[in-house]
Amino acid sequence: QVQLVESGGGLVQPGGSLRLSCAASGSIFSLNLMGWYRQAPGKERELVAHITSGGSTNYADSVKGRFTISRDNAKNTVYLQMNSLEPEDTAVYYCNCHVRRASTGPTYMYWGQGTQVTVSS
Repeated sequence: QVQLVESGGGLVQPGGSLRLSCAASGSIFSLNLMGWYRQAPGKERELVAHITSGGSTNYADSVKGRFTISRDNAKNTVYLQMNSLEPEDTAVYYCNCHVRRASTGPTYMYWGQGTQVTVSS
């Protein structure tokens, strides 16, 4: 099995910054696509950003220019640097990873437990 442990959420004032981390551990041969999603109360879960194993990134329009996703392949960790935070960014943020557990075979998708980000004065 694979476990994803997230950290870095919390309460921040508008205009502030937070950095989320998600560390993967367990039966990992390789980590492919890694990303962050968020879900606000009463809304569907949405993609925030993702990054491929080669470092290519994609962002939701609402966070472009404010958020930066990165990864450390040696540590099996993905990060989300969030700057210029707005109240609309308040949500539970979930890490998502696509994992290959052996040199051959399928890729499995895993979710973290979620970390709360609250932007409020």
